[in-house]
Amino acid sequence: MIHLFQPFTQRNVTLRNRIVISPMCQYSSVDGFSSDWHLVHLGSRAVGGAGLVLLEAAAVTPVGRITPDDLGIWQDEHVPGLRRITDFIRTQGGASGIQLAHAGRKASHANTWKGGQTLTPAEGGWTTVGPSAIAFSDDYPTPQALDKAGIEQVVEDFRQGARRAVEAGFEVIELHAAHGYLLHEFMSPLSNERTDAYGGSFENRVRLLLEVVAATRAEMPDDRPLWVRISATDWTEGGWTGDDSVRLARLLQDAGVDLLDCSTAANVPKADIPVGPGYQVQFAEQVRRETGLPTGAVGLITDAQQAEEIVASGQADVVLLGRESLRDPYFPLHAAHELGVDVKWPVQYERAQPKR
Repeated sequence: MIHLFQPFTQRNVTLRNRIVISPMCQYSSVDGFSSDWHLVHLGSRAVGGAGLVLLEAAAVTPVGRITPDDLGIWQDEHVPGLRRITDFIRTQGGASGIQLAHAGRKASHANTWKGGQTLTPAEGGWTTVGPSAIAFSDDYPTPQALDKAGIEQVVEDFRQGARRAVEAGFEVIELHAAHGYLLHEFMSPLSNERTDAYGGSFENRVRLLLEVVAATRAEMPDDRPLWVRISATDWTEGGWTGDDSVRLARLLQDAGVDLLDCSTAANVPKADIPVGPGYQVQFAEQVRRETGLPTGAVGLITDAQQAEEIVASGQADVVLLGRESLRDPYFPLHAAHELGVDVKWPVQYERAQPKR
C-alpha cells in the first residue's frame, strides 16, 4: 500500500491524498484582493492533483501585511475573489484552505523583487506592532508594544478573517503562528518581554494564540478542520523548543485544533539551522508521537519516495510542498506514476498520462 495516496479525513473533510500545497506568498495583490494570478497559480496545483491547496498568508488587518502586495481577508469585499478560487479548486477534486496571518513586527516591507527594505511612511509603510518594543534586527523598525485593547483587536481581526474564510468556501483554515510573525512573537521568549498576562510564563506567552484559536473555532462549522502552523523551534538558545511545541500541541488539541503544521525558525535573524532534506520532519514526528495530534511535515521535501516514507513511517500525516510545487505544479500526478499508483488525471490531460 502506498500511504501518500491514501485519503485523509478530518471532521467532514476528506483529502484525496496526503499532499498539501504549502502557503506561499505571491506578493501579487492590490489592496489585499486576489487576482487572476492567484486563480491560475492555485488552480494549476489543484489540476496537478494535490489533496489540499493552502492559500498564502492572508492578512487579517492591513497593518498585519508583510508587504503592501500581500493577500488580504480584512474586508468583506475580498470574499468574492476568494470564492472564485475555492470554487475552481473544488471542481478539480481538491480541497481548499487559507492561512490567516498577522506579520507583527516583521510587517511594512517591500516585497523581495522590489528590494525587501523597510518601507517609510512616504513609501506607503505603516507602524508595526508586537508583544514588546523589540525590533527583529537592526534593519527593522522597533514595533509598538500592543496594549490590552490592541490585543483584543487582534483576536477580533482573526475572528472576522475566519468568518470571511468560511463565507469564501474554504474547507480548512490554518492560523499562522510561525516564522517570527505576530503569534509566534508572543510565544517566544526571544521576542516577548511582557510582564502582564501575555508574557513571562509559557502559559502567558501562548495565551494570545489560544484566544485566537477559540475565536476562529467559534466562527467555523464543526465539520471543518482547523490547523495551526508553528515554528517548532527557534534554533536559538533561550528560545522556543521542540518540547514547548509538544506542550502547546496538547493545549491546542483541547482547544479544537485538528493538525499542527510543523515548520521552524525565522523569529531571530541569525540562527544555527541544520538545513538539509526533511530537516524539520523530526518535530512533526515528535509532536505526533508524544501527543497523538495529527501533524504536517514541511521543509525540503522534494521527491515522491521521500514524501511516501514520511507518511508511511508515521512521522507525519501529511506533507506540505512549497518550492517543489513551484517547480512542478503536477508533482502529485508525477509522484503517483513514480510510486505505481493509478490516479485520475484531468480528462483534458488524459492523452498525456504516462503508461506503466
